[in-house]
Amino acid sequence: MPLSIDGCVAQHQGDRREQQDRVAILSHPRGGGVALAVVADGMGGHTGGVLAARQVIHTARNNLDGFSARTETARVFLESTINEAHMLIKASRFMNEKDPHSTVVMLLLQPGKVSWAHCGDSRLYHFRGDRLAFRSTDHSYVAQLVVQGRITPEQALVHPNRNILLTSLGGSETPRIAFGEADGLRAGDSFLLCSDGLWAYFTDQELGWAISGAASAREAAELLIGRARALGKGEGDNIAIAVMKLLEVPTPEQAGTLATVPGLLASETAE
Repeated sequence: MPLSIDGCVAQHQGDRREQQDRVAILSHPRGGGVALAVVADGMGGHTGGVLAARQVIHTARNNLDGFSARTETARVFLESTINEAHMLIKASRFMNEKDPHSTVVMLLLQPGKVSWAHCGDSRLYHFRGDRLAFRSTDHSYVAQLVVQGRITPEQALVHPNRNILLTSLGGSETPRIAFGEADGLRAGDSFLLCSDGLWAYFTDQELGWAISGAASAREAAELLIGRARALGKGEGDNIAIAVMKLLEVPTPEQAGTLATVPGLLASETAE
């Protein structure tokens, strides 16, 4: 059965003075069922966070235009895009007299498979129905403590050092990048990319329930942002979210493709 993508991006400034998150779902200019979802969180406390997050989206868009699966693997594309954004963010420090940094999570969709990469604590979730199939592991101090068994995931959510990252784009060191991929995609699979302004308020199970129970990607995004805002109680962080739900398309002319639902594969949200 052919598949289509119901995709939506959304942002909310939360209770911060400016929106430093950026998010996009970008279609490949030559089609072919290829698209790229990106979330970048300009790091709080760094005056150049907005510049850094914008640079991530700009670099991703430019590099996607030149991507060809015939000559470049998904991993090479994702790695080179993140490292290029890192170098450009570092260079902008001298031009703008700012200290820009950003996290990033990217998901490259191709017919029948997806590949992803992340640096920092912006996350990727893969759900099969409402069940978690995969969740990225944050490059953060508390995530390392959880992996080591020194604290529980619940304790990590309220740990006083939960905002300390071990790596980011724009820092003095080469960013750490984690990779993953999945094939055998089917209707009912969904993907969520988001900044910590969203995931900090939910368990994995709650996110799965919200996305699988929503009638559309747009409805899921609105539901999650609404709940995060309510739980933030006037102290919420910036939020950036990309939701992609895979659907069956029982039409012969679309057989064998991983296409997009017209009007639902969104581009970068407005500044």
